[in-house]
Amino acid sequence: MTKRLSVFMPAVAFIAGHVAPAPALANDVESFYKGRQVTVVVSTSQGGGYDSYARMVTRHMARQIPGNPTMVARNMPGAAHVRAANWLYAQAPQDGSAIGTVGQTIPDFQLFDGTGVEYDAKRFNWIGNPIAGNNVVVLWHTTGIRTIEQLRTRVVSIGASGPNSTASFYPSVMNNVLGTKFKIISGYPGGNEINLAMERGEVEGRGSNSWASWKATRPDWVAEGKLLVITQIGPRKEADLPNVPLLSELARNEEERHILNSFSASIALGRPLLTGPGVPADRVQALRNAFRLTMSDREFLAEAEKAKFDIDPVYGDELQRVVAEFMATPKELIPKIKAAMMSSDLK
Repeated sequence: MTKRLSVFMPAVAFIAGHVAPAPALANDVESFYKGRQVTVVVSTSQGGGYDSYARMVTRHMARQIPGNPTMVARNMPGAAHVRAANWLYAQAPQDGSAIGTVGQTIPDFQLFDGTGVEYDAKRFNWIGNPIAGNNVVVLWHTTGIRTIEQLRTRVVSIGASGPNSTASFYPSVMNNVLGTKFKIISGYPGGNEINLAMERGEVEGRGSNSWASWKATRPDWVAEGKLLVITQIGPRKEADLPNVPLLSELARNEEERHILNSFSASIALGRPLLTGPGVPADRVQALRNAFRLTMSDREFLAEAEKAKFDIDPVYGDELQRVVAEFMATPKELIPKIKAAMMSSDLK
């Protein structure tokens, strides 16, 4: 808005009013963050992909933010990411001292359900996403199931955190659209607890996790073939999963393909960092710049490589656009997509 207005202003006024304050704005950001503690709210329990990425990224981001604040992670699981999203939107300080990571389905849940939602996803200030890799639906190796046809004839228990998480969305969609027989066991605090339940035999699979997170947090399971990847959700296949079908490729007709394709939109959000809608624009920009610098920082990339964390970033302005476009989904498509998402797990 400032740039558009300046076109019609005298040159002297433009210089005095727009160029001169820039250092002052930078100094304001630095003075705000100097010696400050920034809360990083994580919408899951400790140990999973969201938590691991958030802690690693923000630890390095602190060096790139003017004033070098201390970043302190705080786990806030509950309502499958909605609790943390509501807190960031309506309760957190709107001054840049609180950021967070929430589930990539936060926009989906607002648009298609809305139960308990106190946020407007498009009004969040999206900072960046370190990994835009595909999500996958996996089964424990002891099930021996490898095809969608087998899943249409056998009941398989699948772990999920809640009805508005991808771990619940994807099995529900597969049940409703493709005729699978997933029995969804929800209520786990986070992905780490689902993993333990799967290992113990309490459930036979996990409804969603990013492929990058599996490789980073359970590389032994990947290497030993303990995870049977049934499908991957995203715009294109992962390079190391060439024989695993995309969810959209499982469609049997054009209507199914159209519905299944809609669930790839949120993949760009990945493991997003965001802050509240009222945070001043200069501090939002400082956070976005810090994220961008972190993604090319040698020390950060070295740690990510050592920890086997894939890095494929999407930056804040792009995330803002993706969310805005998704929230503008044509009204006539919403009923069909909602029907596909409705919980249909076997009781």
